[in-house]
Amino acid sequence: MTLEQFNYFMDDLEKGVIRVAEKIEGEWVVNVWVKEAILEGFRLGRITDMSQGQFPYFDKSTFPVRNFKAEDGVRIVPGGTSIRRGAYLAPGTIVMPPAYINVGAYVGEGTMVDSHVTIGSCAQVGRNIHISASTQIGGVLEPAGALPTIIEDGAFIGGNCGIYEGTVVQEGAVIASGVIITSSTAIFDATTGEFIRRNEDGRIVVPAGAVVVSGSKPIVRDGKPLASGVHLYCPVIVKYRDEKTSGSVRLEDMLR
Repeated sequence: MTLEQFNYFMDDLEKGVIRVAEKIEGEWVVNVWVKEAILEGFRLGRITDMSQGQFPYFDKSTFPVRNFKAEDGVRIVPGGTSIRRGAYLAPGTIVMPPAYINVGAYVGEGTMVDSHVTIGSCAQVGRNIHISASTQIGGVLEPAGALPTIIEDGAFIGGNCGIYEGTVVQEGAVIASGVIITSSTAIFDATTGEFIRRNEDGRIVVPAGAVVVSGSKPIVRDGKPLASGVHLYCPVIVKYRDEKTSGSVRLEDMLR
């Protein structure tokens, strides 16, 4: 790939013409070639001075901060936000300061990215989602074939959450404040009495409409809890979304 070809590729990423992953016939599929092209950009670039005013920083020349125009329809409130080139933000997106969105990320229309939120490389965030303050949405750039972290349409992510390692949060799910989910974090579904563990692809999938809170489970040995009473962290599905839940997490239309 030449530098000229890479620049055309990055333009298409920013327009949403191409994306790292997309849902096809109900299943998320990673576009490996898109990730490979992003990685190629690191080879093509050179370390350059990108300092702005009193804020010095140095990065690969192929990955500067992305520039927006008013006609893009994206609200970026002043205060230290940085959005890297190659990230797509749909019209109607709101970004509160400071926030960081990395290359290859996709953020759908009407989504609120709150203060101190980071959205990692290639993460796919759908429409009408609220990602609350100080939450981290993990990035998965390598290996190229790995599915990135995905937050589907209408989900609500509370403050101080961490969603990592290719986790898929399905439509309308509610993740309460402080919940951490990784590929090794089994989720207990209190409505069924069963654990949701990694699927055959090694990912945790939070079911559509699930309401997940922080909980714990006892350490068990030989079928019995340890006498010490020590517990391990465990996210718990306490119920599935209903009208009461939707009312408590609904974004104010006036903010849009």
